[in-house]
Amino acid sequence: MKVYQTNEIKNIAILGSSGSGKTTLAEAMLYEGGVIKRRGSIEAGNTVSDYFPVEKEYGYSVFSTVFSVEWQDRKLNFIDCPGSDDFIGGAVSALNVTDTALMVLNAQYGIEVGTINQFRYTDQFNKPVIFIVNHLDNALADYDGAIVQLKDRFGSKIVQIQYPVNVGPTFNAVVDVLKMKMYRWKPEGGVPEVLEIPADEIDKATELHTALIEAAAEHDDQLMEKFFEDGNLSEDELRAGISAGLITRGMFPVFCVCAGKDMCVRRTLEFLGNVVPTVDRMPKVKTSDGREVAPDPNGPTGIFFFKTTVEQHIGQVSYFKVISGKVKEGDDLLNADRGSKERIAQIFSVAGQTRNQVPEMLAGDIGATVKLKDVKRGNTLNGKGADYTFDFIKYPNPKYRRAIRAVNEADSEKMAELLTRFREEDPTWLVEQSKELKQTIVSGQGEFHLRTLKWRMENNEKIQIEYLEPKIPYRETITKAARADYRHKKQSGGSGQFGEVHLIVEPYIEGTPMPDVYRFGGQEFKISARDTQVIDLDWGGKLVFVNSIVGGAIDTRFLPAILKGIMARMEQGPLTGSYARDVRIIVYDGKMHPVDSNEISFMLAGRNAFSTAFREAGPKILEPIYDVEVSVPGDYLGDVMSDLQGRRAIIMGMNSEKGYEKLLAKVPLKEMSSYSTSLSSITGGRASFTMKFASYELVPADVQEKLLKAYAEKSQDED
Repeated sequence: MKVYQTNEIKNIAILGSSGSGKTTLAEAMLYEGGVIKRRGSIEAGNTVSDYFPVEKEYGYSVFSTVFSVEWQDRKLNFIDCPGSDDFIGGAVSALNVTDTALMVLNAQYGIEVGTINQFRYTDQFNKPVIFIVNHLDNALADYDGAIVQLKDRFGSKIVQIQYPVNVGPTFNAVVDVLKMKMYRWKPEGGVPEVLEIPADEIDKATELHTALIEAAAEHDDQLMEKFFEDGNLSEDELRAGISAGLITRGMFPVFCVCAGKDMCVRRTLEFLGNVVPTVDRMPKVKTSDGREVAPDPNGPTGIFFFKTTVEQHIGQVSYFKVISGKVKEGDDLLNADRGSKERIAQIFSVAGQTRNQVPEMLAGDIGATVKLKDVKRGNTLNGKGADYTFDFIKYPNPKYRRAIRAVNEADSEKMAELLTRFREEDPTWLVEQSKELKQTIVSGQGEFHLRTLKWRMENNEKIQIEYLEPKIPYRETITKAARADYRHKKQSGGSGQFGEVHLIVEPYIEGTPMPDVYRFGGQEFKISARDTQVIDLDWGGKLVFVNSIVGGAIDTRFLPAILKGIMARMEQGPLTGSYARDVRIIVYDGKMHPVDSNEISFMLAGRNAFSTAFREAGPKILEPIYDVEVSVPGDYLGDVMSDLQGRRAIIMGMNSEKGYEKLLAKVPLKEMSSYSTSLSSITGGRASFTMKFASYELVPADVQEKLLKAYAEKSQDED
């Protein structure tokens, strides 16, 4: 493969719901581009894109796949993305390093919830979109219905470049209203016959051709002027107008394909080569500190790593985009994120697991390298004169969590290493070694996401694992003020231990001043703060520690020990052993002994006084509440809402989005454990959701009672 200039490179993401035919389309593109000699199939497990064992097992794309096709003196870099929401991380990464999206639709179903979710990301990243209606040979194909759905959702931005002459098992021809020709294929597909448009199609073709001209002219003032003067545009002028419309997202062209029979794939590649904008025409990338970096091949070298995989017999394969300058074999570059030096020994243009070595790559190009020492996904390597760092890829929050453990305890360390490696390959995994819960928590995008991790762990790595219901990170707090004192006294010959602490606890609410006087049991306690510490707790919330001791009842040198004892109890709350938070503690009196008082005495006295006061201060358990947003077809809305209400959800609102309803709710984390599975079952997989931590709120009284009972039984068993 030759070295391509920046203005010859086009980067394209292939998106679409599961079953839309993205992998089959990629296979046909590779075949038409001469990269492969024979098209593989998902059923045979021999496609270029789905080459990992887990993908062959499930028949699904799990990882995004990079491949390149040389077409009409252009280099088309594609990233074929998984369709399932569970593997959305691949699409997010791809859209950040590509410039155009092909959105593949299944002609049976038209717009699906996966289409909507992925389109939102193209909108968020401001990427041009071309719709590809696939599976036109299916008996249930409904091209016209798909167009109606697209126009209902996107209005006049939907512009047909082609339409099928016939759909269903006999599909073999389309009318192209850009070329104003009919393309017809033999049963084996491939190179079509190019024919004049039949008389019975000419009116429809002319109408769509006129609509295409108007849409193209709308995005270029010179073309608009020419259109008004001549009433027509040439084919080259149409291409220029479509390209301008793509860049501004003012136009979403629609193509037809039957990828499985290799029909219209060649024409699609021709359009991509001619019309899709090259890297240098797209918005510049911004560094972490907001500087724009142009894709200038003569600028300083900066390359960004957006993906890593680990492959048998090779090890880590690192995929990068050249943001600026050029990278050559043998270049020594500096890792801006880790401070280490790296040598680029080899550079590859890739097609799945096939790698073609190239001597260099210029700004805008996408490639891979191997055997780097210390490069992780998200790192930037810079050449002389560059000081770039990039962090523009933001991944969605996880939606499904489980505790994970190795069946054989001896495999625990190896399992932890593999989890770290898997997260490097798929950044939408989150792995947490929870000191609080005493569990390893794995969070992902759905049940299928975690199932593939288990399959890989057990089949590829030969480590048996099991998933457990994760514990919930409850919190404890108080609802009223209380007072307690505690004397720690121990005598065992020689010097003893003595410390006495008197303290008050009350709820801490940001901005609420501390009273001057407290009343307990008819007795007044006047408080004068000598020193106040506000401590931001690692687990959220605050602890406010107030020294109000007068007359030297406790030496100030013992106050850190008292605080240490209180903090130890905060880490294991008196009610359920959960972290405590949002408490103000006023130490106002105590006693000490000139000989026997020491730090351990006051630490124990402070801990026990706090524990007693906490129990008398209206203690409550808090639970994590999440903001949940569900996108669901209107006909399932009632069932989904009923299910949410059964999960103690509070419905915050709803709105419509062209056939889909968006439900907004606040739901306890405890109730979200199996929600992705339940939602899929209720809606036949046609709904999706996101969730994000919102706040901690008081649990209902009946729930608190159950939690206290369960903790008491557990503590009794442990005793």
